[in-house]
Amino acid sequence: MPPKLLNFLAFQVGWLACVLGGANGLPWIGAGVGLMIVLWHLRWMAPSANEWMLIAAAAFTGIVWDSLLVISGVVTYPPGQLFSRAAPVWIVVMWMLFATTLNLSLSWLQGRYLMAAVLGAVAGPLAYRAGAALGGISFDDPPLAMTLLALGWAVFTPGLLVVASRLSRGAPGAALDRA
Repeated sequence: MPPKLLNFLAFQVGWLACVLGGANGLPWIGAGVGLMIVLWHLRWMAPSANEWMLIAAAAFTGIVWDSLLVISGVVTYPPGQLFSRAAPVWIVVMWMLFATTLNLSLSWLQGRYLMAAVLGAVAGPLAYRAGAALGGISFDDPPLAMTLLALGWAVFTPGLLVVASRLSRGAPGAALDRA
């Protein structure tokens, strides 16, 4: 199976596991599946220190952004999270999973930052909306939430692509070299 397709499918499996785990009071199961996919990615798909740094940057972004959304009351996660006023662990793992796509299945967006912003502004809120449909998240004011999510993801998608590109430049064994 081509690496980009395998990466895309692994992301989808991890995303679904994280949302369903969070929605059903089993956040550690979903996060565990997602982390296994991230570790598999780091071992077999993109074994470089730079890929670790990219995933850490995405995790940090997710912790800050989703915690701000929780604190502001824009989003609410089901009970059973580690910290009620912060991003749940499974959401942070989903950010890590997203980072695994930047040099593989989303590598076609490298250098196309306006397109990445538009895609982020559309796909980011849609992913959260799908998570809501599965019971993993809720919105007190859906139009406000979708607007803020669109704005955030319009910045984060190209921003993380820039980080991915800079970290991948000249890195031996970088995912872009094999994709």
